[in-house]
Amino acid sequence: MNFVPTVLKQNLSVNSIYTVHYFEFAKNYVFEGESHPFWEFVYVDKGEVDAVRDGEIVHLTKGQIIFHKPNEFHAIMADGKSAPNILIVSFDCTSPDMSFFENRIANIGDHERRLMATIIAESEKAFSTPLDDPWTIRLERREDAETGCEQFIRIGIEWLLLSLMRNSSMKQTKAPVSLIKENSQSEIFDKIVKYMEDNLDKQLMLSEICRDNLVGRSYLQKLFREKTGGGAIDYFNRLKINAAKRMIRESSGNFTEISLKLGYNSIHYFSRQFKNVTGMTLSEYASSVKILTGKSNSI
Repeated sequence: MNFVPTVLKQNLSVNSIYTVHYFEFAKNYVFEGESHPFWEFVYVDKGEVDAVRDGEIVHLTKGQIIFHKPNEFHAIMADGKSAPNILIVSFDCTSPDMSFFENRIANIGDHERRLMATIIAESEKAFSTPLDDPWTIRLERREDAETGCEQFIRIGIEWLLLSLMRNSSMKQTKAPVSLIKENSQSEIFDKIVKYMEDNLDKQLMLSEICRDNLVGRSYLQKLFREKTGGGAIDYFNRLKINAAKRMIRESSGNFTEISLKLGYNSIHYFSRQFKNVTGMTLSEYASSVKILTGKSNSI
């Protein structure tokens, strides 16, 4: 028998990347703009920003992504109210289907968020260049990088692009039972996360979270392990530290005042937990925000 191979069709092929950034901007951050001969997308992970493209100002909220085509002038600025978290990825892709993304703004779903999380995680494994360095012009490879990191990045970007293209034209179909169950779990998870966010000024215990959300202790822990890789209290503590980082960037009080707002009984315990989560002291983080805000070089 003479087998005939089928060469797999590629609608999109990401040939190379230039930068992968994850920024935690201060509420008054302004990037004056640039243009370059490759694609870039900007995703708002938290907060709100105003994006500029060729003179047009577009307001973006949490969960939205904007694409900048090659040689399009673009800039970004915080809204002065919230301290946003932004993912920026720039890459080469000469596929004709990329025309789909010209002037494109889209809302991101859970699947796309997971793909972006993969891109960030694999970038940290593949490159020693810090993801929050706005003056990066070249990514430096790690000598001890895990196998396949760069290929995972490429696949992640291509999958993200194809997913966005497909979702724009997909017709709604009846969801299978497994998907219905997954959606139900996601709703419960989102409800509990909202509950945690509404109670960041408290020191919640597992029993309180279970009681107020009508879930069992074992189910709660299993749900958070599946969704976050850790326990519910660990996730709650990280929410607190993220809130502390935002307050520091928004100048919402000194360290003691922020500690009290987040329900910590001791500034020393707050400081230790902040360093355990971020790898920086409170003062080091505050200084890094000031340095980033004070620079005006290109992203």
